Amino acid sequence: MSPSFKCFHLFIIFYFPIIIIISAATTIVSSTEFSSLSTNFLDSANTPEVFDWIVNIRRKIHQNPELGYQEFHTSELIRAELDKLGISYKHPAAETGVIGYIGTGNAPFVALRADMDALALQEMVEWEHKSKVPGKMHACGHDAHVAMLLGAAKILKQNENLIQGTIVLVFQPAEEEGGGAKKIVESGALENVTAIFGLHVASEFPIGEVASRKDLVYASSGFFEATISGKGGHAAIPQHSIDPILAASKVIISLQHLVSREADPLDSQVVTVARLQGGNAFNVIPDTVTIGGTFRAFSKHGYMQLRQRIEQVIVGQANVHRCNATVDFFDEDPATINNGELHKHFLDVAANLLGPEKLREMPPSMGAEDFAYYQEVMPGYFFVLGMQNASHERLETEHSPYYKVNEDALPYGAALHASLAVTYIQKLQQDKQVVEANYDDNDEL
Repeated sequence: MSPSFKCFHLFIIFYFPIIIIISAATTIVSSTEFSSLSTNFLDSANTPEVFDWIVNIRRKIHQNPELGYQEFHTSELIRAELDKLGISYKHPAAETGVIGYIGTGNAPFVALRADMDALALQEMVEWEHKSKVPGKMHACGHDAHVAMLLGAAKILKQNENLIQGTIVLVFQPAEEEGGGAKKIVESGALENVTAIFGLHVASEFPIGEVASRKDLVYASSGFFEATISGKGGHAAIPQHSIDPILAASKVIISLQHLVSREADPLDSQVVTVARLQGGNAFNVIPDTVTIGGTFRAFSKHGYMQLRQRIEQVIVGQANVHRCNATVDFFDEDPATINNGELHKHFLDVAANLLGPEKLREMPPSMGAEDFAYYQEVMPGYFFVLGMQNASHERLETEHSPYYKVNEDALPYGAALHASLAVTYIQKLQQDKQVVEANYDDNDEL
């Protein structure tokens, strides 16, 4: 081997890996600069063209609210807008859901989710775009969620050349009841997705601020319904009857003892009876009474213990009062637990877009989110977007007939959706480049 060739060989062995690493580092630096596009996304969302378009979509959906798995018009509107944007999609997913695709069509796949369903609630807000459907209202901001995700889709489509993978748009039915997220997962529509992000508008935080946390965000939750059967009769001669109303009242009081006397005070739990139906006359003892409600717990052990004891208490108390009882459980959602790595990514993106002073850490909540079903099969991250404006009237919390959405918050949600997805895809591509560079380096040696 000639001296010159030997020197070249040594150069390749010792310095070529360094060149590869430097090259990869250069890519990372340029991608860090690329994150400044988040600001451009927000600027785009705030242009009259995009902002007015997002607001108009939100108002159309708000005027025509639909309950879970009945979101036919909402789904049609979404598909019509995706068609106009030239975005491909699959429909139906979980009956009324829509799954859209932006990017190369190849891995990595990162998903963004918006829920579509309304609530069985009569709107009491008087404004031009009030619900046209009696007894139904978007009182939880899902109309805003759909509008923001479509806004993100519009921005992403305009910048599709920057997407080094595929962004999956998940328009999900039946978040309030019916486990729409679970059905989306079971459909296989997200099999290749690496991570998923979701958000919820929040009236308790100022506009332009976001709040979240890593690990536990929302509790495990479930609903129960019990039928307590006795023997009906004349209210004036109760000795000839078996009163299920008295039994139901004892059941309700006893259920409250499960939290106050059986639960660990450090393991937060809730049992609420929210429905009581029985009888329709002042002088008739009914045959049956139906009660229903919800129960929540942070720990899986606490949740399962609560579930077991709810049934035991209802059946036991009914028997004490000579009644029979049956108990059904349904719509049980796991706890919402944010992935730690996605939490870091969210903080970076949100700080870059909004400023670090706009980030809040939210305490765990006894609320529930079926977004948890996505997190059971892939890394997922859920956060809330503030919309309270101190100079305006105080906004009501979710599930109120007086609930309002501050539409000035919509551009923030659209830009955050777009930024989280694009930058996360690029992060995955960067990590892949570094791994491949190190692998080639070792292979060469």
